[in-house]
Amino acid sequence: MSASISQGIINRPPPPPVEHGWGGNCPDGRGADRRASFAGLWLLLAATTMVFAAFTAAFVMRRSLSGDWTAVPKPHILFLNTAILLASSVVLDFSRRALKSGDRGKFNLYWTAATTLGILFLGGQAMAWRELGDAGIFMASNPASSFFYVLTAAHAAHLLGGLSALIYVDVQAWRLRLGPAKRTVIDVSAVFWHFLDGLWLFLMLLFYVWA
Repeated sequence: MSASISQGIINRPPPPPVEHGWGGNCPDGRGADRRASFAGLWLLLAATTMVFAAFTAAFVMRRSLSGDWTAVPKPHILFLNTAILLASSVVLDFSRRALKSGDRGKFNLYWTAATTLGILFLGGQAMAWRELGDAGIFMASNPASSFFYVLTAAHAAHLLGGLSALIYVDVQAWRLRLGPAKRTVIDVSAVFWHFLDGLWLFLMLLFYVWA
């Protein structure tokens, strides 16, 4: 009996290499590299928050102190864009859960779907800017339109960075190069994306309530 057990152990196929496969369900979240990556992420989030806080303070002061503020008619597509961006975050979490359960196929599909939704959001933002331009509302039209263009463009610029990270993860995942040893990039990308979602909701509140 012991001989058959030994033979079974010898014949057991080796696990896939962690750096090139998926290697089971063993997370890499204990090392110094992960801590350093998240430390850099928190610094980035803090810096981004400070930038938009400064924009918001300027927005509120300009809105309250000037008599030339004219409300900008917001494109209705902004609501669709918001739904698309929120959906991307939900699907992104589906993909991370699939990875934790070891389902590589679902992870790939969900992450690709979330990345596609991010691209659709940027396309919708371009349509919103075009709609305003067709209506004769440009950045220099009045203070309200200036802030709208500046804030949405700043958010889009940060979103491009987040989207680049999503695309990188997506490509590496389909090439089977994002195993447990590389989950830090997945988690960092997802946290930054969720932060951008929250930032967009704040901007929507700014545009539709305070403007």
